Amino acid sequence: MFRVGVDIGGTFTDLYAWEEDSPSTQAVRTAKVLSTPEDLSIGVMQALASAGIRPDEITNIVHGTTVATNALIQRNYPDPALITTQGFRDVLEIGRQRREHLYDPYQVKPAPLISRRNRFTITEKMGADGSTVTPLDEDELRAKAEVIRDRGIRSIAVALINSYSSGEHERRVREILTEVIPDAAIALSHETSPKVRELGRFTTTAIRAAMLPVVGDYMNRLEEKLAEEGSTAPLYIVKSNGGMMSADNAKDHPEELIESGPAGGVAAGAYLSRLLESPNVVVTDVGGTSFEAALLENGRGLVTDEYELEWEMPVVVPMLDIRSIGAGGGSIAWIDSGGSLRVGPQSAGAVPGPACYGRGGTAPTVTDANLVLGRISPDLSGKFALDTAAAEKAVSTVAEPLGMSVAEAAEGILTILSENMASAIRMVSSDRGRDPRDYAMVAFGGAGGLHAYETAKSAGVAKIVVPPYAGVACAFGAITMDIRHDLEGTFYSPLEGVDIAAFNSELSRLEGRARELLERDGADSSTAVVDRFAAMRYVGQSYEVMTPLPAGELTEDSIETIKHSFFKEHEREYGVYSEDFAVAVVNLRVTAVGSTGRTDIDSSANASGGTGGAPSKREVFFEGEFVEVDVYGPGTLSDDASIAGPALIEQEHGAIVVPPQAKAETDRYGNILIESK
Repeated sequence: MFRVGVDIGGTFTDLYAWEEDSPSTQAVRTAKVLSTPEDLSIGVMQALASAGIRPDEITNIVHGTTVATNALIQRNYPDPALITTQGFRDVLEIGRQRREHLYDPYQVKPAPLISRRNRFTITEKMGADGSTVTPLDEDELRAKAEVIRDRGIRSIAVALINSYSSGEHERRVREILTEVIPDAAIALSHETSPKVRELGRFTTTAIRAAMLPVVGDYMNRLEEKLAEEGSTAPLYIVKSNGGMMSADNAKDHPEELIESGPAGGVAAGAYLSRLLESPNVVVTDVGGTSFEAALLENGRGLVTDEYELEWEMPVVVPMLDIRSIGAGGGSIAWIDSGGSLRVGPQSAGAVPGPACYGRGGTAPTVTDANLVLGRISPDLSGKFALDTAAAEKAVSTVAEPLGMSVAEAAEGILTILSENMASAIRMVSSDRGRDPRDYAMVAFGGAGGLHAYETAKSAGVAKIVVPPYAGVACAFGAITMDIRHDLEGTFYSPLEGVDIAAFNSELSRLEGRARELLERDGADSSTAVVDRFAAMRYVGQSYEVMTPLPAGELTEDSIETIKHSFFKEHEREYGVYSEDFAVAVVNLRVTAVGSTGRTDIDSSANASGGTGGAPSKREVFFEGEFVEVDVYGPGTLSDDASIAGPALIEQEHGAIVVPPQAKAETDRYGNILIESK
């Protein structure tokens, strides 16, 4: 029986399966198939078929998906409505009134998630202390509910001002909406994100409302396909926070899937961090359309609640701090109005794909450049034939205007791409006050190993690790996950003089709800690991620092411990702290992690198991000329092999470039370790 991880990307759908009852050397099956944008669930079934796994052989399936993210970015979802308090109709458009580009007079804000004609205001108001300031006008609400019903809208966000302090009015709004529109899907802001600051709460609730029908429809179709083929296994979905939840919970909480796909890569990085006893790593993932980078400290991904879907669209649910840019194998090279070569963020995606795929693409892509330079094989390691002539023709469209040879232009494309990816690493590290030189880089993605050395060199990272499952790393990471739920709530109080009883009561409430969610997902809440945090700041500051809280019942003696923990975290994030200013608590968070009782993956199953056979030869372009280099195919490298560049290492679902100035070694797990000579 198989434990299956699946990850859907813009170009490929990846699968990694672990056969729990087999000897370790036979336990792994993988697949990489083209994604099916017309119905992404078809790609999942094709990946299972490619791996030779019948749905009735699955014990559980963990699925990372970009369904929610893509639908939001493309605004491809049924029209939702918003009901809010009078005077707050345009919060989604006004935002924070900041400029993304300070000196660009032509910048335009992204389209709002809910159009203005479908945003309705009602008479009501709750106070910041949870008291009723203005009663809810129920007759007015019913009249507007009828308008929403008559427009055919069946997904509604309810975001009332100050509802984080009391959800009484929002719950009554839901009752009335359900009477008028019985089949409505309704998202309440105090249930979605009960935190102070209305923009983040309104936006996150709008996302939930918009995604309820999209994610629900996709999950239902996938479950139906699996059931039709005989599967009775539970379906789990990768969450943005680095854990997983049941498909039923995912249908109710689609806002927690924004980074579902990349989160699998962070989980794979955490597994590798433990395996190699390397606590601090930067995880990178080069896919077909995007590049992601994330930091792990002490084997755990850094979490943020300041993520922005787009400019001025904050998503205030805890999620891994993953930075994404448009840079991948399908990224298109082009020449700007100033005559400079650029790469991305536009991508050829799965359809039509790079020119060399022979599916109708004509624009020069990163994959075309790698093929022209000989860095990937013309048969894509046995998957399907690539059209070298079409790649050369595509790259020539940028080479000729620049007065360069096709090979020189292709090398330039890869250099620019590597610099773009290095900037993402610097961004995710410098924004958190970290130095990338203190980290090892783990390179994931089918194209991760192709660009790992140049990207790491530019970012200042000395050590690179490319695991044997790099090409399907997000799918691999999915099956290493535990169920995880993060619950938050507003609890504003100066730390000095805080009501300890109320403090403990709110933490207890959040923990109880987290354990309920674990039980709903099939985990044993009695064995769960529960961590507690407080979002804290100096009085007068605008942003908070997440601070760990002591375990157990808090007492007056705990206050000093909490204060010094805040000082430590503030110094870590900003480089400074002061004991002279008053400290306040703003929000509380409880993180609960529970296991489904699965067996651990045997890491020896990832070993290379190579024969140490002789490499083949290929002409590859390095530093301005084609040179003959050794090419080590899948399964040819033995453990503890040492390779001096230039060389190529081909894996089942990817390839690794070892340039002339680098060397590579293998370890007993089949990992490729790269560093300068």
